[in-house]
Amino acid sequence: MATYVLIHGSWHGGWCWYKVIPLLERAGHKAFAPDLPGLGRDTTPLSDVTLDSWTDSVCALIDAQAEPVVLVGHSRGGIVISSVAERRPRKIAKLVYVAAGLLREGESLRQLIAEDGTSLTIPNRIMADDGQSATVRPEAIKEIFYGECDEEDVMLARLLLRPEPIRPAGTELRLTAANFHSVPRAYVECLRDRVLPPSLQKRMYSAVPCDQVFQLDTDHSPFFSAPRKLVEILTNVI
Repeated sequence: MATYVLIHGSWHGGWCWYKVIPLLERAGHKAFAPDLPGLGRDTTPLSDVTLDSWTDSVCALIDAQAEPVVLVGHSRGGIVISSVAERRPRKIAKLVYVAAGLLREGESLRQLIAEDGTSLTIPNRIMADDGQSATVRPEAIKEIFYGECDEEDVMLARLLLRPEPIRPAGTELRLTAANFHSVPRAYVECLRDRVLPPSLQKRMYSAVPCDQVFQLDTDHSPFFSAPRKLVEILTNVI
C-alpha cells in the first residue's frame, strides 16, 4: 500500500481528483487531495499566498504520514512538489509530474511559459485589477483545459475554478542536488495538452531527467478525461 498526495494546478482545487481518489483507494492505497491556500475551499486571502505558503501546507500534510508518500503534481502543481522535495526529500518516495512544470534551479514557471509562447493560457488570461490574481476567459476554458473531457466535468469545473494567485508562478525555484535531485522522478506527458504543449513538456523532462516517462493521448486534464489510465500509471511508478 502506498500513500498518494495529489496536488492540483492553477485555478483548480483538490476537487479535480475526484475520479482518481476512489480508483487509488480501490487498489488498496491511501490518497489525499488538499486545497492549496487560496484555492478550492481554502479562504486564505490571495495577497497572502506565496509558493512558500503552498510548500508549508503540503509539508505539514506529508509530515503527518507514517511513510514516505508518492507526491503527484499537475500543471502548476509541479513547482509545488519540487519545492516540497527540496524541503522534505526523505518524506517522498517518488515525485510524479502530470503535464506539470518541471523546472531547473533558478527558473520560474511564468518565465518558462512566456519564453515558449505556445500555451493557450497566455492570450486567454485576465488579470485582476489589483494585480494579485488572474482568471481565464470563460469561453476558452474547455478548449484550454478540457478538450477530451465529458461535458459534465466541464460544467463542474466552470463552477469551481477560482482566481489563481500570481506570485507563486513567478517565483524562481531553489533546488539542490542533495535534496530535490535525490528524489526519484517520473513524468506523465499529455500529448494533446494546450496549456503546457508536448514540445514544452519534453523540453522540461529532457532538461531535468526523470527515471520514467509515460505518455497519455489526452488533453491537459487526464484526471477527468482518462482517470483509469492515469491511475494505472500512478500505481506503476512505485
